[in-house]
Amino acid sequence: MKPAAVTVERIDALAREMRAQGTPFATATIVRTMDSTAASAGARALLTAQGELIEGWVGGGCVRAALGRAARAAVARGEPVLVALRPDDRLAAEGAEPCEVRDGMIYERNGCASKGSMDVFVEPVVPLPDLVVMGDGPVAQALRALARAFDFRLTDRLGGAARERYVVVATQGKGDAKALAEAVGAGAAHVAFVGSRRKAASLRDKLAGQGVERAALDAVAAPAGLDIGAATPDEIALSILAEIVQARRKGAQ
Repeated sequence: MKPAAVTVERIDALAREMRAQGTPFATATIVRTMDSTAASAGARALLTAQGELIEGWVGGGCVRAALGRAARAAVARGEPVLVALRPDDRLAAEGAEPCEVRDGMIYERNGCASKGSMDVFVEPVVPLPDLVVMGDGPVAQALRALARAFDFRLTDRLGGAARERYVVVATQGKGDAKALAEAVGAGAAHVAFVGSRRKAASLRDKLAGQGVERAALDAVAAPAGLDIGAATPDEIALSILAEIVQARRKGAQ
């Protein structure tokens, strides 16, 4: 596809659609070119999480292969990357090797016949993880209010496509067993139960007797939250959110 045939509107529309669907992808933007290149600075493209070009134009197959690798890495890490595409002679002149990381840039070999060079900014767009808060009590309400300032998609539903998910069961006496069973079966990265250790132990035994996997029940954080001496609903919500952030960041390492 020729650069002139690709419009900003089409790229932006597809990006909005993929965001709405919760589909991870990456954008690639040429920020600088040197010597002869098939694409100019400002050219953009969208790539799948697997590195496949789906819209836009930034150069030939040799360029797309390098950007595909960068897109896969950027989406997997959730961090942008700056790619320096260079022909062999310029790599040698700059003392760089293919795949070398230097000063925040990843050097890649440009094997295109044009022998040009370009710097490309590859930025991942990863869906926000779900924070599922089950319950309507004071702790649940405080947690929803506090979590809005953080990078989560707030919901009270466990259904939908599989995605990164954190679940807090804050039903506090209203359907605890049913809610906990649903939470454990949701394949969440982290499940927390708002209640005492004694109550949590009783529910674990009850649900295990009903066929719920014991290992999954034992992995539930109960009582929910880091031990900060929380007493009020707002303080408990703070301790729960801190525990979730801790689990999320450590899981990404």
